[in-house]
Amino acid sequence: MEKLQHLYWRAGFGLSPREWQGRQSLTPQQAVDQLFREAGVMEEAPGPSASKERFRQMSTKEKEAVLKQERERLGSVNTEWIQRMAGSRHSALRERMTLFWHGHFACQPRFGSLGAQYANTLRRHALGNFRELALAIARDGAMIRFLNNQQNRKEKPNENFARELLELFTIGRGHYTELDIKEAARAFTGWSSNLTGDYTFRPNFHDYGRKTFMGKAGNFDGADIIDIVLEQRETAHFITRKIYRYFVNEEEEEDRIEALSRQFYESGYEIAPLLRSIFGSDWFYDPQNRGSRIKSPVELIVGIIRTLDVRFVNDKALLFLQRALGQVLFNPPNVAGWPGGKAWIDNATLMLRLNLATYLFQLSEVNFRTKDEPEAGERGKALRRLDATIDTRPLMDLLAGVRREHYHERLAEYLFQAKPSLDPALLQQYASTGSDWDYANSLVMRLMSLPEYQLC
Repeated sequence: MEKLQHLYWRAGFGLSPREWQGRQSLTPQQAVDQLFREAGVMEEAPGPSASKERFRQMSTKEKEAVLKQERERLGSVNTEWIQRMAGSRHSALRERMTLFWHGHFACQPRFGSLGAQYANTLRRHALGNFRELALAIARDGAMIRFLNNQQNRKEKPNENFARELLELFTIGRGHYTELDIKEAARAFTGWSSNLTGDYTFRPNFHDYGRKTFMGKAGNFDGADIIDIVLEQRETAHFITRKIYRYFVNEEEEEDRIEALSRQFYESGYEIAPLLRSIFGSDWFYDPQNRGSRIKSPVELIVGIIRTLDVRFVNDKALLFLQRALGQVLFNPPNVAGWPGGKAWIDNATLMLRLNLATYLFQLSEVNFRTKDEPEAGERGKALRRLDATIDTRPLMDLLAGVRREHYHERLAEYLFQAKPSLDPALLQQYASTGSDWDYANSLVMRLMSLPEYQLC
């Protein structure tokens, strides 16, 4: 079961207690097949609320009201995505890959409709072809606005998107020149979006002149630039390395990355076969790869929701937790995305991470100031009550037939990837001496506050 847990934490967001019980008999390969089968069904998030035609007909005051609503709606799009990841209705693998690509093609949509469209773009191509994904992102309204490509015109090219396309999205530093950036920017002139965020090509702004890019010359447009970049084997290696570090281990095995990169390149940049090769390998399940990653704030939140069946009274609590823990969907720190790894842990977030499950169990107030709030000493910290309900009955079902003195062992099997060294006597000091139910719940609370719970 340890291998299955590892797979579901890397290819998804862990198993709920019911899933953990129901999938005990699966082999890793059967589980991989099931994950990809489930990923074959996709339901997009709701899109724009107003059409371009309707928006054009509005008065200035009406437009301002719509834009205000759209800014506020971004929070709802955020929390809806958290709930998609935490639920069982949508494919865990597809949502996991959507989250990965959000960190890769990092973007800060300003409005809810743009955020929903952007997430759907990632979701639609998450397991498909990387060329199609890169092209779709280049035509995505949120990305066009985020990197100012609507200002990219033949009279005055804007290099923002071209630079990030090469440096962060495809081939990586050291494999292109400043001239390549300038010529790529010319190729993307006229790639813009309309009022509702749909891609629009503006021919009057496009530079139809001859361009020289990565040793080739021609009347290139943006799609040609992407094709030329993908012809370079370094691009396949750059993307594969990032996928390996995210799904396997930050400690790289160059021979494995090289073999996977070759497969990725020769397949024409097909994403799903690359992931199948990773999840289907023996080395993916090696002990050194299990429990070796620090959970991102989103992974931590989603995992706790799945484990405790958390229902928040107000979804704004999810926004607060993301801000407090340092990862807000649709708001990466910059176009490079979130650094990840040990960067997730600092003095400001550690205690909240360790105590989060306890706060939910006890519905206690969280005395915490998020990183985007001004410092004002202890009095500046806001008290926030995480109003929520939890249902530990499915978790308690795991203890059926288990003797009370072995509860901690059974719960640890389910909760941990990196198995902690548990001292039963020490656990007893913090556990309830009441009924089996109270005792088991107090154990869960204690175990989820251990440092090992932060790993996946």
